[in-house]
Amino acid sequence: MISDTSSERLPRKADKDLPLIEDIRFLGRILGDVIRDHEGPGTYDLVEQVRKLSVSFRRDADQEADKALKKLLTELSAEQTVSVIRAFTYFSHLANLAEDCHHIRRRAFHERAGSLQEGSIAVAMDRLRSSGIKADSIARALAQSYVAPVLTAHPTEVQRQSILSAERTIARLLAERDDVQTRAKLFNSARDALTPKALFDNEKQIRARVEQLWQTRLLRYSKLTVADEIENALSYYESTFLTEVPRIYAGLEAELDGKSVASFLRMGQWIGGDRDGNPNVSAATLELALERQAEVALRHYLTEVHFLGSELSLSTKHVQVTTEMQGLAERSPDTNEHRQDEPYRRALTGIYARLAATLKQLTGGDAARHAVAPQHPYESSGELLADLRIIQTSLQSHQGSSLAAERLQPLIRAVEVFGFHLATVDLRQSSDQHEMVVAELLRVARIESDYGSLEEQERRNLLLKLLGDARPLRVVGAKYSEHTLGEIAIFEAARSIRQRYGQEAIRHYIISHTETVSDLLEVLLLQKEVGLMLGTLGNECKAELIVVPLFETIEDLRNAAPIMRDLYELPGFTAMVRNSGSEQDIMLGYSDSNKDGGIFTSNWELYRAETALVNFFDEMNAAHLKDAIQLRMFHGRGGTVGRGGGPSYQAILAQPPGTVRGQIRLTEQGEIIASKYANPEIGRRNLETLVAATLEATLLQPTKPAAQEFLQAASELSQASMQAYRALVYNTEGFTDYFFEATPIREIAELNIGSRPASRKPNQRIEDLRAIPWGFSWGQCRLTLPGWYGFGSAVEAFLNPANEDVKTQLTLLRKMYQEWPFFRTLLSNMDMVLAKSDLALASRYSELVSDDSLRRKVLSAIESEWRKTTRALNQISGEKQRLANNTALARSIAHRFPYIDPLHHLQVELVRRWRSGQDDERIKMGIHISINGIAAGLRNTG
Repeated sequence: MISDTSSERLPRKADKDLPLIEDIRFLGRILGDVIRDHEGPGTYDLVEQVRKLSVSFRRDADQEADKALKKLLTELSAEQTVSVIRAFTYFSHLANLAEDCHHIRRRAFHERAGSLQEGSIAVAMDRLRSSGIKADSIARALAQSYVAPVLTAHPTEVQRQSILSAERTIARLLAERDDVQTRAKLFNSARDALTPKALFDNEKQIRARVEQLWQTRLLRYSKLTVADEIENALSYYESTFLTEVPRIYAGLEAELDGKSVASFLRMGQWIGGDRDGNPNVSAATLELALERQAEVALRHYLTEVHFLGSELSLSTKHVQVTTEMQGLAERSPDTNEHRQDEPYRRALTGIYARLAATLKQLTGGDAARHAVAPQHPYESSGELLADLRIIQTSLQSHQGSSLAAERLQPLIRAVEVFGFHLATVDLRQSSDQHEMVVAELLRVARIESDYGSLEEQERRNLLLKLLGDARPLRVVGAKYSEHTLGEIAIFEAARSIRQRYGQEAIRHYIISHTETVSDLLEVLLLQKEVGLMLGTLGNECKAELIVVPLFETIEDLRNAAPIMRDLYELPGFTAMVRNSGSEQDIMLGYSDSNKDGGIFTSNWELYRAETALVNFFDEMNAAHLKDAIQLRMFHGRGGTVGRGGGPSYQAILAQPPGTVRGQIRLTEQGEIIASKYANPEIGRRNLETLVAATLEATLLQPTKPAAQEFLQAASELSQASMQAYRALVYNTEGFTDYFFEATPIREIAELNIGSRPASRKPNQRIEDLRAIPWGFSWGQCRLTLPGWYGFGSAVEAFLNPANEDVKTQLTLLRKMYQEWPFFRTLLSNMDMVLAKSDLALASRYSELVSDDSLRRKVLSAIESEWRKTTRALNQISGEKQRLANNTALARSIAHRFPYIDPLHHLQVELVRRWRSGQDDERIKMGIHISINGIAAGLRNTG
């Protein structure tokens, strides 16, 4: 089966790819053995048969293979189909682990050879130094920076924690196996004698974990809850962030010759605080999220302090300590006579006791160990930091620097970054929900009976008047709706959480569908209502939460700068922002704008909005340089290119001039979180990429203002692209029916992969469908339509000889591709999406459409645009095949896709049965497992 080594499945590769091929074969062989042992030779042979026919269908477009495959799948029982789907799904997971291991292997090879890879901190530092930028300047820039990946509550990642845990173990064992084999090549034969035994034991452990996977249920029987989402996210902190983030800082300081680096890289979360369209998120889930986050952070600190106590056994008979250190030891409740000459241990015992008391106070949990009873909880993470720095200073001033660097320094950095809150949780809600709350408050208070009917200027005037009034709006004893009480409870919980866990616990309030200035003022008013806004607008006033507009649709993006200009021209508003820290986050959404206008128009309107916003803030700050307000863009990126996905390094460097300046937040979601951060090494690499790109974009300023002819051409392309996109999606009669029948959107909506519904409203309108299931569904049927559709028609129109000389226009497009990072990155992402698309498989899905005429009409239009877009990319880039400039991804696709294809064929067959009325639960299970396997194989479909 998957252990097959024939040329049919693995084309000849360069030597550098051989370890990857060997790992895939190795894991495939183990999986094949497990299937044969557990399911019998018949199932194993069936899997092989499906695989071979699928490969023939892909490789040769073999019509006979197509017929044979359809006949075979039709004849399979539901039980057989589920077994085959499970086999290919697990192989997709195992192939991902092999690929990650190879990625780490290749990076290590490059580092040993001295050829560091782009996107690493080392390369960024080399470029900065080569440009004459000194270490002091870099450190100052970092001190003014704020970089934050934000894990969001949009899980298309369907793996359970038990699956993730087993796969993390396999990844670790695979890396150990690689280490053993490497040592065998480096050391003499005496050492080699140990290798076969080590490899044998390693293989036994991997087989045990693969057997565990095969016997573990892949899917959840119940709907994912917000609490489940919280736990899923926390697992990445335990495996990656808590340890790898301090390593990044250590690497930075080493590159800067030991200069101290401020804690600019932090983590953010939406999970537990994102209420937009999710009725399951409440004040209770927000409190749960922070309580669990605090527990994860504190237990990490407790573990590290425990080990520090074991390591810092230094005796005053041999070393001296600072006066402050001696005082810390004497304040410790540790009176054990055996440790009286060991001040560091005594101090750390006291710190542990205080941390244990803090854990109990904040979370109700108990520490694992107790040398002395928990006592005197820390009031803040700052108090803990002060104690740890006393130890650090004493060690460094008495020949203990190496001891401080090993564990203490990473712990100090972790406390600086993660505090007692672990990650900053954003609050998010839709503007119409705030309007409902304000309307009810005003109606009950007899201030305004019909707030919703007021014109925008009337709303602004009323809200400004209320923001200037110190009195609250709520009437004592009055009854309010559950909605209003629930929304106000969120604000009250935020105030309590900031007091309990620290001000970094919650900093941002994001307003989805920001369309007017009053949408922002309403949230300020609700902050004032619960005491999060201190003082009144126009006087000394401070808002504890940054009010963050989210501009997402095409229209909203076009109005972004005018809205912010109007907001800052309101009396008292600018002063309030300055009093509150002089920070203004603005979130740009990639999802709805793409669903609204297609890939090119979405990106173009985002580019224009960013440019306009930067120009406005630069203009406003020019007159008040000492009180400048820091603009920070928050990019709502998804997994798919259609939702802003793609390589982060190139995306950051392609931002319009002046839009980074050391400030950036961006969302991470879906299976992208697992693919980026499940493996600690891969996770650190991805975090490094964000840091490196931010440094380069800020200090090297590689992106120059685009030439006017580039901007004009992009505008023309955008208009034509949007026209072509909307002609298909919104103006083609029956397109919605095609989408709901030719993709597994209905089945995805039933899958227990998220705590929120797939659509904002109970209907089948594309406008109301959430952007995630929209993109996810197109990925499942391998059309990936949101990531490319419309561009081919736009280029065709741009090159129309009736308008301009074709050669001149094509030369311009090629120049844009070579010189304009925005254009080049956008086309590179389209190239990636098209490489992952497959018209033959899409045609197979189209057979699910009941109306043959509709099927032919829509599929024909899609195929025509696909060819146009492929031709356009070839013309502009000069390449004749996809991924010509991305050999790593091309290699990845070559190895993974032959095993994803069978899942598509099996999925189509099961969807056909399910929709025809066969209600066997095994059919439904098979569909959902196939969704898991395809998502895992494609790796960026959410």
